[in-house]
Amino acid sequence: MIRVFVADDHPVVREGLKQIMARFPDIQIVGEAGSGQEVVDRVDPSQVDLVVLDLNMPGRDGFEVLHTLRRTHPSLRILVLSIHPETQVALRVLRMGANGFINKGTIPTELEKAIRTIYAGHEYLPAGVSDELLRAVREPASAHRHENLSEREFQVFLLLASGLSVKEIADRLTLSVKTIRTFRERVLKKLNVRNDVELAHYASKHGFLPSPPR
Repeated sequence: MIRVFVADDHPVVREGLKQIMARFPDIQIVGEAGSGQEVVDRVDPSQVDLVVLDLNMPGRDGFEVLHTLRRTHPSLRILVLSIHPETQVALRVLRMGANGFINKGTIPTELEKAIRTIYAGHEYLPAGVSDELLRAVREPASAHRHENLSEREFQVFLLLASGLSVKEIADRLTLSVKTIRTFRERVLKKLNVRNDVELAHYASKHGFLPSPPR
């Protein structure tokens, strides 16, 4: 039996994930959470084999949760979900210790295969992601400027690129507006862009904008 914990801030998405996994008698949902803190508090490796983790959650988002779980429960298997393109976000989360990544647009066809592959002890990326990316996970970071962003800076970068304001990001991450402004300034400096328009252009050029549904 593969014991799965589902983490996503949208109840409808969690229900959809559970319905997909309910088709398979050897996959059992043993818990769920709608926030990052709930994941950290509720996941018990003695009861959970694999966590299906959405990156975009309020408060402690998927990046923070992934970092925490990998530090506290190194043997736990983790499959990351994201609306962002595989070729960019996947590289970072795999380097952080995730065991696999799928884009939310591919969930109906990819979820079962991803869970079984990861449970068997392998890494999983969708077929559209090249073998070169898998090799790059084990290599030093590239020369791209976004590789120099810290995890929190990268998190703020993605949210800014998605069109959220500083206030909206502060509310989502339960941080102060002043703190988010500080991170925004760091991101702009490290990416060598002057404003949010140039940041969005950088994000588009490097494939960070969310993928359309498939």
